[in-house]
Amino acid sequence: MDGKIALEEHWAVDETLDIAGQPIAAGPFWDVLRRLLVDFRDQRLAGMDTHGIELAILGLNSPALQAILDPAEAVDVARRANDTLAAEIAHDLDRFAGFAGLPMQDPEAAARELTRCVTELGFKGAMANCFTQRGVADSAIYYDLPDFRPFWATVAELDVPFYLHPRLTIPSRTMTYEGHRWLHSPAWDFGSETATQALRLIGSGLFDEFPNLQVVLGHLGERIPFDMWRIDNLMAKLPASYPAKKRVSEYMRENFHLTTSGQFRDAPFHCAIAEMGVERLMFSVDYPYEEMAPAAQWFDNTALSDADRTRIGRTNAIELFKLDLD
Repeated sequence: MDGKIALEEHWAVDETLDIAGQPIAAGPFWDVLRRLLVDFRDQRLAGMDTHGIELAILGLNSPALQAILDPAEAVDVARRANDTLAAEIAHDLDRFAGFAGLPMQDPEAAARELTRCVTELGFKGAMANCFTQRGVADSAIYYDLPDFRPFWATVAELDVPFYLHPRLTIPSRTMTYEGHRWLHSPAWDFGSETATQALRLIGSGLFDEFPNLQVVLGHLGERIPFDMWRIDNLMAKLPASYPAKKRVSEYMRENFHLTTSGQFRDAPFHCAIAEMGVERLMFSVDYPYEEMAPAAQWFDNTALSDADRTRIGRTNAIELFKLDLD
């Protein structure tokens, strides 16, 4: 399929390339990634042309800004990174769009930067990793906390989507992985950490307060679609407090969208369609952490009607991000 739109596609600046403590930040794989993350018009565009990707919405790599401990530094790096991205997009307006990188260490500053990026730079929304550090390395601040309600009000007022992207759990908080270091990696921890944060947003009543707020999850929903019935079923029986007004599945189908990033497999894809509906899924690659070829070849050949393939591959993204495309 030609004309695909991809929207979990990553780039980096020098400050966000230094992701010390991340398992992937070493060895030949990382050496290649470092080069690809800062490339816009060489291999990235060539790959998009080859594999039928018309437009890529770009967001910073992980953990990026959310790993900067000093809030003032995070504000400064975010502004410079967003300006850099805007300048790169200006070279290829018909091929690239942008997600704002946000200094979530300071919710008020994050709201101001998102407003600037949307109203002045033309960005299509925000991408932030699923928690932020602040002050000390052993910290994890989550966005369902009351301090972030004014930030979410700004997101809702601007009417742009928020892409909740994975990052690894703080190493000091990974006792359950003891003796199994491989679990503390994108292979497992990315999904479990991000799913938990998405469910925290739901359970906090955020979407009752802002019912039109739209959040995007990658990797076909970080495993939540597979468990939605079970979560609803058990929450109806358990005595645990659940402040939200509706079932988890209702918020997922009304306030969340999923992408195919890094999940190029029929079974989870069709599970996500069955649980969420075709209108809630969008194509993505997760480039350069994943390659465009297998992502596009799988999507172009998986069992779908032409109408559903066009909707997932293109139309849903045009509608959600208000893209000026036919």
